[in-house]
Amino acid sequence: MYLSILIPLYNEANALPELNDWIHRSIRPFTESFEVIFIDDGSRDASWSELQRISEDHERVHTIRFMKNYGKSQALHAGFARARGKYVATMDADLQDSPEEIPLMIKRMETEQLDLISGWKKKRYDSYFMKNLPSKLFNWVARCTSGVKIHDFNCGLKVYKNEVVRAINVQGEMHRYLPVLAKNEGFDKIGEKPVKHSPRKYGKTKFGAERFLHGFLDLLTIWFFSRFGKRPMHFFGAFGLLMFIIGFMLTFWLGASKLYKVYRNIPEIRVTDNPWFYIALTAMIIGVILFVAGFLGELMLKTKTNEQNYIIREERSSKTDTLSYDQT
Repeated sequence: MYLSILIPLYNEANALPELNDWIHRSIRPFTESFEVIFIDDGSRDASWSELQRISEDHERVHTIRFMKNYGKSQALHAGFARARGKYVATMDADLQDSPEEIPLMIKRMETEQLDLISGWKKKRYDSYFMKNLPSKLFNWVARCTSGVKIHDFNCGLKVYKNEVVRAINVQGEMHRYLPVLAKNEGFDKIGEKPVKHSPRKYGKTKFGAERFLHGFLDLLTIWFFSRFGKRPMHFFGAFGLLMFIIGFMLTFWLGASKLYKVYRNIPEIRVTDNPWFYIALTAMIIGVILFVAGFLGELMLKTKTNEQNYIIREERSSKTDTLSYDQT
């Protein structure tokens, strides 16, 4: 298999027939060796009925249905596990991403020997103040924090080598940072291509303004894990040791000061009446807690397992589908 196209979706029944036809028209002239994997993320409309009809009428269509709405990251995780193509493309199901861009992106990947290439919606058909401006700020922070120099982290249109999607673990809402996750695994040949962006034709967006808050929090999580994910003791242990030393030095100073004044018969309040005693005690307790947190983090790393945290309700393949994996 040369190409796998993954399409996570939620309540996109109206767009699916047109999207499937568009994909086949765009990809067939480029390669006959491709598969399309639709992941229904617990849709409440007629999306699954449409996908059943599509899988019966078209070759190379594979459909997955979740028990409930788990989120885009889990949908991509399921798709990545089943993708057999040498290249794996992802795109949204709302007809705003053009499948015509995929062959161009693959050609550039092969020319420049890239591990993955991300789309850049340079001209967007969205509200400037509600989406475009926050998105620009979000992407600027992501570039500065991650070191990945692309303009549009949240663009759904991306193409990966198969070994990249096998290496990365998409959890929570980390689908926004797949290039960063890939870089953290050593796949640092990351490119970008401006792509066409179309106005939404059916339905409405599934993401509100809260996605930017979630995005920034996820970015902090990725920054932490990229630097200390494999050695949490280096972070918690260092700060814990620093806090403990500060508390210990304050305690030593209070004790030495008390003994000196007693020796010199200088009037002095009790140590427990001195506010610095409680500051020192708090610092030492915080230091011990941070050190224990680092130790527990190291212990969890030794015993962690890569668990699947979604339930597939139903899965279908077209009758002509095969399970071979061909690198040609």
